[in-house]
Amino acid sequence: MKLVAVDDLPDEPLAAAGVFHQHWLPHVETVLREGQDVTVAFTPGDHTHCAWRRAAIQGLARKYAPRKVNGIAGGKDERMETTLAYLEAAPGVTGQYLLLHGD
Repeated sequence: MKLVAVDDLPDEPLAAAGVFHQHWLPHVETVLREGQDVTVAFTPGDHTHCAWRRAAIQGLARKYAPRKVNGIAGGKDERMETTLAYLEAAPGVTGQYLLLHGD
């Protein structure tokens, strides 16, 4: 599974969605067309970013099925690693946007 770490997005959700679709989406789609599953790791964002992130991940999962596409945001390294291991091992989990919390 390929991890695509998305960073440098604007704080404003509409602008962040635009930057993601313009700069990151082509890379994610290239990886999927090459036959790899993808997890998109977003930097933490407030609740105003959830809808566009979830929609992007779900749309990619539908478009590239049976490839697995999931998104995660936030969390510390250990939680991130545990979540990535789970997603890689779970054959039917796709189209999910998971918020990792913790200090």
